[in-house]
Amino acid sequence: MKPHETVGAHLVASVARGRGGETVAGVLARLAAEKPECVEIVCVTDEAGRLLGALPIGALFKQAPGAALAAAMDAEFPRVAPDDDQENAASLALRHGVDALPVVDREGVLAGVMPSQALLQVLRQEHVEDLHLLAGIRRETAQARHAIDDPPLRRARHRLPWLFVGLGGGALATAAMAAFEATLERTVAVAFFVPGLVYLADAIGTQSEAIAVRGLSLTRAGIGHLLASELRTGMLIGAALGLITFLPVLLAFGDARLAAAVATSIFVAGSVAAALGLCLPWLFARRGWDPAYGSGPVATVIQDIVSILVYFTLLWAFGI
Repeated sequence: MKPHETVGAHLVASVARGRGGETVAGVLARLAAEKPECVEIVCVTDEAGRLLGALPIGALFKQAPGAALAAAMDAEFPRVAPDDDQENAASLALRHGVDALPVVDREGVLAGVMPSQALLQVLRQEHVEDLHLLAGIRRETAQARHAIDDPPLRRARHRLPWLFVGLGGGALATAAMAAFEATLERTVAVAFFVPGLVYLADAIGTQSEAIAVRGLSLTRAGIGHLLASELRTGMLIGAALGLITFLPVLLAFGDARLAAAVATSIFVAGSVAAALGLCLPWLFARRGWDPAYGSGPVATVIQDIVSILVYFTLLWAFGI
């Protein structure tokens, strides 16, 4: 699991502040004299320093000079606490379309602002980390963010742990194939479609994983709604690929049962892969692990085994 990196590490205390009773002209004149470090948003506080609302600095210039700051501010402006996770803060800023976030303590007193530069830095950092985890590269230290520049020994140490899981899964996939040895001996042609079927399932699952890893932190929809939507998407993709595959297989091998089994396998495996691609990151997140660990080698192994079992089960059902 990634360490808890907080908003407090990016806090800027010297920010544009104002009281609700101040006029827009008065605030602008005072800010010109004070020259605070962060002026992306203007934070409106009461006499005790508690945050009442905020507004972007650009919106301040659009107000009449004599307008009161309390009338111009947004009382629902999003805010975060110093110990909030930095990635959640960046996601909150994205959802609300704001450039910076006020930071308040437990009593609601303004501590400062998380500026846009920090939000961009966090988004890039978390994006790079998730890309590494998607590839099965374990985060060991902050230097893992620069894995492409690391010495070969360190890079191998980052990658090997989850690849060992993949190695064990590969053995299970081989065992699954061996269990259908009689089918392979009876109709050698069925083996020709295993690589393509496994690849398509992996590709569909990888697309779902990539969407899920980032989307789970940005959406508020329930897992049931997300799973139903992704399952329908996987079924549509699987149906399209299966229909395209049926005729070429039929023309090449002259076996309608084999063509139907291959096409149906693509449909079922694609649907299952899409669902797994969403469920695995969600399950990992529920256990407190980074959802990106549910992707890459781990998900690939599970999808491979499921695809093989689906394919040979359908071959048996079609009497091949």
